[in-house]
Amino acid sequence: MSANLLIRIEKSFSAISPQSWSRLAGASKDPSAGIPYNPFLSHAFLSSLEESGSAAARSGWLGHHVLLENQERTLIGAIPAYLKNHSQGEYVFDHGWADAFERAGGRYYPKLQCSIPFTPATGPRLLVSSGYDRDTTQTTLAAGLQEVTRQLGVSSAHVTFVPEDEVEIFEETDYLHRTDKQFHFINEGYADHNAFLETLASRKRKALKKERRAAIENGISIDWLTGSDLTEDIWDQFFAFYMDTGGRKWGRPYLTRSFYSLIGERMADDILLVMAKRDGRYVAGAINFIGGDTLYGRHWGCIEDHPFLHFEVCYHQAIDFALANGLKRVEAGAQGEHKLARGYLPVTTHSMHYIAHPGLRKAIADYLEHEREDIEDMNEYLTEHSPFRKGERQQDD
Repeated sequence: MSANLLIRIEKSFSAISPQSWSRLAGASKDPSAGIPYNPFLSHAFLSSLEESGSAAARSGWLGHHVLLENQERTLIGAIPAYLKNHSQGEYVFDHGWADAFERAGGRYYPKLQCSIPFTPATGPRLLVSSGYDRDTTQTTLAAGLQEVTRQLGVSSAHVTFVPEDEVEIFEETDYLHRTDKQFHFINEGYADHNAFLETLASRKRKALKKERRAAIENGISIDWLTGSDLTEDIWDQFFAFYMDTGGRKWGRPYLTRSFYSLIGERMADDILLVMAKRDGRYVAGAINFIGGDTLYGRHWGCIEDHPFLHFEVCYHQAIDFALANGLKRVEAGAQGEHKLARGYLPVTTHSMHYIAHPGLRKAIADYLEHEREDIEDMNEYLTEHSPFRKGERQQDD
């Protein structure tokens, strides 16, 4: 590392200047930044997670953001990072690694987790400020993260949901490469949802049309809420959905009520709530975040169960919004092979792992080699069984 550069840890995200952070590629809405805006990298989103207590020391997410600065303390690059004593809320599962290492007498926790808390969405992790050489700065950040890991004396650093163009930089600096799959909808320039449906096999097309009709049979209507529509009353209603469904699915929902107020205040134009109404009240909804070219579906909840409503609110409506607003893709979150039948194709996701202990590193490296092969085979199989007519299957870009 140049003597003119300094890597340091910042534990409080609110201590980082919003103006400096907004110049980082991916966190900037400026098209000249060269990387589409990712709302999860915004100062508004990350500071709201910490200030609301959702990602904080008491929940096991202690901020340890890695900042690269010059002698004038100008922010050149950064990695959002957290010191963690558990593996919850990450969506890339390493519980087996932790168990094996601790059975062998090692100490896996705490570890460094470099990601957006509770958010399984791919986005830049080696953030570089505008005006600085991207490759050199990213390499410096990747190496700096290793040094931070060693200085802290923790077992490992895990950089999850890494974009494909950062994988080589991490591999060149001795990180292990892990893959998994998600399901994304790719907009091939369709005029509307019907134009998309025409690319599907006839039987699949008819099934989805029937499913969409059935979802709103019980007098249900769908609203898109964004910007000034996101009042505190709306957040109260959506939070009730989140707590009901999240409590049953995860046992303890991650996000606090104040988190929604903060993002509603700070980034309302980047948020889309798809809300289902019956008999004059909302009964279900899904939250999405609007990026430069992508709609990111996050979580949903309901207080009434209706057939197919989850598919309509989370997947079909997301496609409708993306097509209406010229977005290139919809990322529908983690897991869920049921998304395939609704036009979401498997794509490979990437994470990079620095393991300090040589023995653990070798064991994990051997495991990941076989896991990557399995993921590749599964993605090929799923793509072959997509609902698209032959010759019209989407290709991940």
